[in-house]
Amino acid sequence: MKKKDPLSNPTLKTIQRRHSIRQFSDEPVSEEAIKTILEAANQAPSAHNQQSWRFIVVQGDKRFELSELVVEKSRDYPKPSSSLLRMAARSIAGAPVTIAVANTGDLIEHGTELFKVEKEVAFDFFRTMEIQSSAAAVENLLLAATSLGLASVWLGVLFLIKREVLTFLGEPGGEFMAVIPIGHALKECSGPSKRPLDYVVRRI
Repeated sequence: MKKKDPLSNPTLKTIQRRHSIRQFSDEPVSEEAIKTILEAANQAPSAHNQQSWRFIVVQGDKRFELSELVVEKSRDYPKPSSSLLRMAARSIAGAPVTIAVANTGDLIEHGTELFKVEKEVAFDFFRTMEIQSSAAAVENLLLAATSLGLASVWLGVLFLIKREVLTFLGEPGGEFMAVIPIGHALKECSGPSKRPLDYVVRRI
């Protein structure tokens, strides 16, 4: 019996195809596509199904305002960090839509009731669970965008100015932040090669 190619599975094929793209064309992203991506993100697993995340869609002039904020704050950092922040600002300005993800803090606030533990003990535990939940939502978002033929990039460097960005987004209480520009790739490119499994897997 012929062995089936795992990449004939559409989900595995999408995972294989996904990589960061930072330059976008002027072609808009439809509202239907945005909703589909958000629905996929919202289907992610979350601790106790609390879904303690918020998705903020940034479009139009607001994306330029966010980009300008990032450029302004980049001046407070040494050259390596400043350069990465400016690169992120260009991606935000160039993409027709950016989706930010922030934690609500609801699980942190109510976790002590669920587990009957002291707040001092519980804070790191529930904060970590909120971060894990939101990160799962971000991965769903990235894969959904890829499956629709769209390009995206997770701008992790914006964590350096998390407070300022969350305040701009109207989510100053968030403990986690992801900023993902989404659009059509300006040009086709391939992602970096990954390390072989032998380097990253141990069996015990």
